Amino acid sequence: MLVLRLLNVVAPAYFLCISLVTFVLQIFVFIPSMFRDPSTTPLFSPALLHGALFLFLSANALGNYVLVIQNSPEDLGKDLSLGKGAEVAEWLDGSRSPGSALPGTHFCRLCARVTQRHDHHCFFTGNCIGSRNMRNFIMFCLYTSLACLDSLVAGMAYISATLSMSFADPLAFLTLLPHSISQFFSGALLSSEMFVILMLYLWLGIGLACAGFCCHQMLLVLRGQTRYQLRKGMVVRARPWRENLQEVFGKKWLLGLLIPVQNVDSSYRRQKEK
Repeated sequence: MLVLRLLNVVAPAYFLCISLVTFVLQIFVFIPSMFRDPSTTPLFSPALLHGALFLFLSANALGNYVLVIQNSPEDLGKDLSLGKGAEVAEWLDGSRSPGSALPGTHFCRLCARVTQRHDHHCFFTGNCIGSRNMRNFIMFCLYTSLACLDSLVAGMAYISATLSMSFADPLAFLTLLPHSISQFFSGALLSSEMFVILMLYLWLGIGLACAGFCCHQMLLVLRGQTRYQLRKGMVVRARPWRENLQEVFGKKWLLGLLIPVQNVDSSYRRQKEK
């Protein structure tokens, strides 16, 4: 448990550090290097177009990241009688739900609260993912993967121009790291260039991981199921996939694709307000 709590603190700091390094490299290294092409007009130069795209992706990724943290799942334990003795122990190990009226409810030890439609605990946000912040989490994964892909392409273009190498061969990227390490220790490669090459592989790994999370989460949303329910083998009520999508993304789903907006309230909260 101590290791998980430590990871819950270190992981968000690690993500913010990577985001800051990516922003600095894009703004002060990659984008200025694109202004060297005199054949393009200033209005439609690759630097301005790429800068606008990167700022759009970054704003959506960081905006949804903040919304995931702000829209914490509602603590249902305040309104439910959890019992005493053995029943509390069953809550603590996550083997019991508070009743059939609240399916998929789970007690998270790290957050110390009971959440409805608990999906999983995200260490990179230090928060549980539930009915209130599911859409923001999916959008965060989507735009993070796109921002990493954008940084990967820009970084490869920068390395290609700086080191006068071509990535036309698919194996060139796979052999880039071992060749760069040997050149770095021989003194033929600068430390700044080696750092950018290491960031290329980091962006590739984070981008693929976030894309995988996004695709897997969308599949569960279409099925009306959470990751916790899938792990516990819980049977979910069959509904049309359109209703499952609307429950998570709401009616204004297109607006959520363009700008970070607050997620829809959970069905439990709407029933509670009524």
